[in-house]
Parts: sequence; structure tokens; C-alpha cells
Amino acid sequence: MARPISALLLTSLLLVACPAVADEPGATARVEALHVALLGAMKDATTLGYTGRVERIAPAVEASFDLDFMARFVLGPGGKDLSAADQARWRDAFARVTVATYAGRFTGWGGEEFKTLGQEPAAQDTVFVRTMLDRPKDEDVELTYRLHQVGGHWRIMDVFLKGTVSELALRRSDYSSVLERDGFSGLADVLRSRIADLAAGRAKREQP
Repeated sequence: MARPISALLLTSLLLVACPAVADEPGATARVEALHVALLGAMKDATTLGYTGRVERIAPAVEASFDLDFMARFVLGPGGKDLSAADQARWRDAFARVTVATYAGRFTGWGGEEFKTLGQEPAAQDTVFVRTMLDRPKDEDVELTYRLHQVGGHWRIMDVFLKGTVSELALRRSDYSSVLERDGFSGLADVLRSRIADLAAGRAKREQP
């Protein structure tokens, strides 16, 4: 007669069989990890300089955002006409401008803190993670992240400023119009110019 498997042995077998499920952070944890990296870059901003902030922030952006989806979405229908090589170049440029935007704007720390307000389900198997950037010397900023799962991993697909203004929709309006008017080379020139402005401290909201 077979001996029963002990509870301890059964638990061990389950953990070995499903390590990714046990280790993969949830949606809220994904957002909070991004905030930890951003806050660290803010606190060390002067010592790091712009280049150091880019190096500090880039891994967190790659780990936190679904940059493949976002890069495709912001081009609109015109993006489908790009060659595979141009699509790859665009994904790289989009990632660089996303990192540059954080590095160019988070240039110091004045007691700011990120606060998590809660998580709630959203349409099409996505979730909202609602947060607040608490700024003691200025108006607080409400940031709502929308996440979906990519290969079993939660990734940010959009950020809503003040809870309603989609950053992805703003970029699509900007980038798709430039692509339609000036082609891919013109769009690439716009991004290079924006990154240069951010590196030089000219960090106003981008316009095409």
C-alpha cells in the first residue's frame, strides 16, 4: 500500500513546480518597484547628473512597462506600414525618450513621496493601480497606472495624469500626426530633439 505524501513534501513539490507564480510580483508591487527606482533617482539626482539618472531609471522602465505594446500603439495605423527594421528602431527610440522624460524631469528631491491608494479591476482583464505623488512644496499629482499581463507578468500599459488624462493617448496624438506628415525619419528627428531638450534641462511637455 502506498504511503501518503506528507503535507511538507507536497508543499515542496508545488513550490518547485511553480516558481514563477510564487516569485512574480503583482500589479501593485510592479508599480511600487518603479516608484522606488524613481524616488531613488530623485534623491540622488544631483550626484548622478542626467546621464546617471538615465542609467538608474532605464532598467526599471524596461522591467515595469510593456514598451512593445506602447510603442506600437502610439504610432496609430501608420505604424503598420513601417519595415521590421524601422519598427525595431522605433521601439528603441520610444524606450529612450520614455527614460529621458523621467530623467529630465526628476532633477531633485524636496521631500516628495509616492503613495499607493489602491488597486481595482478594469476592462479587458486589466487593472488600475491608483497612486499619488505627495509634493510638500507643490500640488500633489494623482497618477493612475493601467496594467495588463504579458506572458504571466504584470506590465504598465498606460499612465493617467490626474486620474483621467491618458499619457498614451497624448503621445499617440503627437507621434501619429508627425509620422503622417513627416514620415519615419521626421519622427525620429523629433524624438532626438526631445531627448536633447530633456538632457539640457528643457523638460516641458513635448510638442511635435
